[in-house]
Amino acid sequence: MLNHVFFFGLTGEDIVSALAGIAALIVTLTAWRALLPAESYANRLRALQDRRTKLKHELMGSHRRSRRVTTTGALRELMTRLNALKGDTSTKAQQQLVSAGFRGKDALVVFMFLKLCLPMVCGLAMVLVVYVTEIWTPPASLKPLTAFAAVLLGWMAPDIVVRNTAERRKQALTRALPEGLDLLTICVEAGLGLDSALARVSKEVQNLSAELAYELQLTAIELTFLPDRQVAFSNLAARNDVPGIRGLVNTFRQTEKYGTPLAQSLKVLAAEYRNERMMKAEEKGARLPAMMTVPLMVFILPTLFIVIMGPAIIQVMDNIKGI
Repeated sequence: MLNHVFFFGLTGEDIVSALAGIAALIVTLTAWRALLPAESYANRLRALQDRRTKLKHELMGSHRRSRRVTTTGALRELMTRLNALKGDTSTKAQQQLVSAGFRGKDALVVFMFLKLCLPMVCGLAMVLVVYVTEIWTPPASLKPLTAFAAVLLGWMAPDIVVRNTAERRKQALTRALPEGLDLLTICVEAGLGLDSALARVSKEVQNLSAELAYELQLTAIELTFLPDRQVAFSNLAARNDVPGIRGLVNTFRQTEKYGTPLAQSLKVLAAEYRNERMMKAEEKGARLPAMMTVPLMVFILPTLFIVIMGPAIIQVMDNIKGI
């Protein structure tokens, strides 16, 4: 089957090699993007600064925006005609994208477009592989199931990617929050206001956590421009479904409303989060012996028995042969 010639003079081996190369390219690009998360957030921090300057100019005068026809604009128009940007599904998808860090104005459009197109693309690709080129020939009764599984995978893939990205981002924020609170406490004790302290801490924690730096910088900008400071705190809690962020927001609200000492509250909050992080690490360490039981029995003990009893068995076999 691999030597069979298909369309355009391509053999099955050529098609398999091309698919393997495409898969390797996708894996390489995915790994590259996963290893460089801080660069995108650094660009976002610069974009926030540019946006801040632009808002200052817009407040002094009105400017008409020229309407440009772009790819995302065409996708938005298509999704609007299909009513894909309305309803509870799109609202839930928007919340998931915000939690994952996809804050662009066209993020929802691209996400919904992928949700609509990927099932068809994956299904057609599986039909091409199974029925047309016959590169992979499962039993006849399983061929429809493979096409259905490909469609289901294409439908679930965007949600899986967004959910995993949101979980990684949540873990990064949780790990970096105690150190960020320590720096924020130092800035507040030095006499800086809350918005100035948040802006300063966001610059200091860029190398530690680009996600936390981005959130603090965005909150500082909102505290500067929004007429109600409580709205900025609510936006911070809404963007991040993290218990530590919610506790920090509650501390800010109490300070703004009742005038409680912010530095002392931040010290207590940082110590609490650091103890919680230590307890989670101890919990993982306590589970390690139980998790190592099965690998120990499957991989280590048989090898140990062979090393210990192997020479004795060989010697007994030699003595039996000598008799």
